[in-house]
Parts: sequence; structure tokens; C-alpha cells
Amino acid sequence: MPRLSFLAQPTLRRRLLLGGLALLIGWIAFFDSHSLLRRVRYYHDLRQTTAENERLQTENTHLAERLRTGLSDATVEKVAREQYGMRRPGETVYRVEAED
Repeated sequence: MPRLSFLAQPTLRRRLLLGGLALLIGWIAFFDSHSLLRRVRYYHDLRQTTAENERLQTENTHLAERLRTGLSDATVEKVAREQYGMRRPGETVYRVEAED
């Protein structure tokens, strides 16, 4: 009876091939530097960054429009009174602080 090498058997060869293919797919899916998991994370990060970028561009457009229109006298007075504690001559200012 002739001796068959272990690779000559079709079922064993098929099993080794399928096992090697499964290892390759597992390596590509989970451990490779360009793995599918990393690509999914990168895609998710890209979508978040793109959405944030669009939000900031809209905000920049809004702020640029506010700069073009300038500040009204009422806005300047409100900022001066609230943030810098300024008052008109002869005016008495009473500060009311809320209790916690």
C-alpha cells in the first residue's frame, strides 16, 4: 500500500486551507493596522468631526454677520453695565445677588 503524505488527503488539505483562510480573515478583521474595526472607528470619528466642523462653520458665519452689523447702543450699554459695572453719572446701582 502506498504511503500518502498528510497533505495528499483531500479533506485534511481542505481543512488546513479553510483554517488558514479563517486565520487570515480574523487577522485582517481584528489585528491588522488597517483592520475593519479601526476603519469603522475612523469612519465614526470622521462623521463626528464633519458634523462638528459644519456646526462651527455655521457659528462662524453667524458671528461674522454680527460683526458686520455692529453693536447697537443698547447692546454696548448692557455689556458695560452687566460685565464692567459701569453706570451713568448721578445713577445709583443696587446689586442683587441670588441665594444658593
